[in-house]
Amino acid sequence: MTFALLALIVAVGLFGPLLGWSNSWRVPVVVGELAAGVLIGHTGFHWVNPTEPTFSFLANIGFAMVMFVAGSRVPVRDKALRTGARAALVRLVIVVVLGIVLAWIVSSVFGTRHVGLYAVLFVSSSAAVILPMTESLKLSGPAMLAMLPQVAIADALCIVALPLALDPGNALHVGLGVAAVIGCGVVVTLALWLSEKRGWRTKVHRKSEQREFALELRISLLILLLMAALAQVGGVSIMLAGFCLGLALAVVGQPRRLARQLFALTEGLFGPIFFVWLGASLNLRALAAYPQMILLGVVLAAGAIAAHAATVINKQPLSYGVLSAAQLGVPVAAATLGDQLGFLHPGEDAALLLGALLTIVAATIAGRWAARPTLSGSSAPDPELQPT
Repeated sequence: MTFALLALIVAVGLFGPLLGWSNSWRVPVVVGELAAGVLIGHTGFHWVNPTEPTFSFLANIGFAMVMFVAGSRVPVRDKALRTGARAALVRLVIVVVLGIVLAWIVSSVFGTRHVGLYAVLFVSSSAAVILPMTESLKLSGPAMLAMLPQVAIADALCIVALPLALDPGNALHVGLGVAAVIGCGVVVTLALWLSEKRGWRTKVHRKSEQREFALELRISLLILLLMAALAQVGGVSIMLAGFCLGLALAVVGQPRRLARQLFALTEGLFGPIFFVWLGASLNLRALAAYPQMILLGVVLAAGAIAAHAATVINKQPLSYGVLSAAQLGVPVAAATLGDQLGFLHPGEDAALLLGALLTIVAATIAGRWAARPTLSGSSAPDPELQPT
């Protein structure tokens, strides 16, 4: 990779803020960044090669940091979140049950015999896409707090389940990798808690601020890279490493200075690189050679949206149900790993990616609908606070 190519990637990433500039539309920044990637990648002008090692490596760092920031912003110490977690688990069960039924139907109709893969896709929620959307739209309230754990748990479970669906023979290795990453997250949480209790973090913070060492940022990034390396060795997505470390900071309490530093580094460089890379990785041209896969992509999107929207039976607002259906990382990983293993039918990888894009479009519309009180400046009550 050259500096000119990196400058191009960063430049097209500005399409995200430009598309979201309007106060009336509030299009999530991630949508513009993905669209820019599609334009310059496999589907568009082929100006960048997403398989280029340096580009892929920087994108992986971006993915880890996006999930790190996302995890650190989960208000785990908020009592309302713990209350919402119970409802989130019930809703997730609803999504899982309906997702399995729909996966069996779709697999039978299209004759692919990929029940497990489709079930994972239908249940999946992409925290890396949804959380930036909710931040951009300023969504809050009980409905949001109930959706956060649902998205986080679904994303983590599907990241773990995907390799099992594609390659069941490797289940033991993946399971050990997941246990190692989660165990490391627990150890880091305890270490941070002890540091806070003994006053070590305060001393480091004051000295770092006085001498401008940025020690907290350096140490956080070091731990993130070590956990990402552990995930890589264990055959687990670095998403899990980033999210676990973010949750560890959220449990103990993240210093404001560190939060600002992480936000600047992620949103200013590595986050846009990741989303542009994801868009560039999509090869929607392949659908032209296999028209029947266009229908499969539409059906996959519809199935995911239907499974998540069904949570209205548990009093989740429809807009939040559709918003939680947004997916990207799991379908991209499924298309990549499925091709490597020879698991997918011709054109099926493009269908998976088309379905993911359609869920993002639906989630964007649903997010705008959920944010209407915020955008209008009104104080409309949250749907979950209404009497039944």
